[in-house]
Amino acid sequence: MSRQQTSSQDPIRCIFDRLFKRFGPQHWWPGQTRFEVMVGAILTQNTNWANVEKAINNLKAHGLLEPRALYKLDKDRLAMLIRPAGYYNIKAGRLRALLEWLFTRYKGDLDALANVPTESLRQQLLSISGIGPETADSILLYALDRPKFVVDAYTARIMARHGLIEPPFDYDQLQDLFHRHLPADLGLYNEYHALLVRLGKQYCRPSPRCQGCPLEDIPHVIEPQGSVDQ
Repeated sequence: MSRQQTSSQDPIRCIFDRLFKRFGPQHWWPGQTRFEVMVGAILTQNTNWANVEKAINNLKAHGLLEPRALYKLDKDRLAMLIRPAGYYNIKAGRLRALLEWLFTRYKGDLDALANVPTESLRQQLLSISGIGPETADSILLYALDRPKFVVDAYTARIMARHGLIEPPFDYDQLQDLFHRHLPADLGLYNEYHALLVRLGKQYCRPSPRCQGCPLEDIPHVIEPQGSVDQ
């Protein structure tokens, strides 16, 4: 991660420096393989990571956390194995859609994705049922090493509260804020997103806990009125 490229003169970079100084490296994303990260990106929708880990461990215990084995698995059986992640029937369908795309277009070979331009690959992921911008960009950044900044509800809340973007705004506008202010650095994007999640969970909640927040002395200019489009 090119932390030497950050600067306190830029508010977006200043926020990163403050968060990194307070919280340190976050060691995201948990996952031993690219495919595990892709599966996790879908399973983590609308649930916490502890539940995702239980579902992933179920798949591992049955030797199913690899593309071909999961592709051959019956959807109902898949749903039961990922039940701890919640919305298991819906998520089983989304995993099946991801696998259909991977095997129909790339014969199940993740290495074949290396030659696909990032924007083309992003549009393909977005065309898959149940995959929105946040999930697509999580797959791109954390599984496929593509420099796409992942934004979420925490990001929206923090940036709007500190007057760095004015509601209403959508996902692409919020993402563009980071792309314009930061170098296209995989490590930086990874760490920054994780730090914003940490800040959002610990301090910048729906009812903010401003005392002791590393951004406490940065003015709260705008209270967010909308949410990021998913």
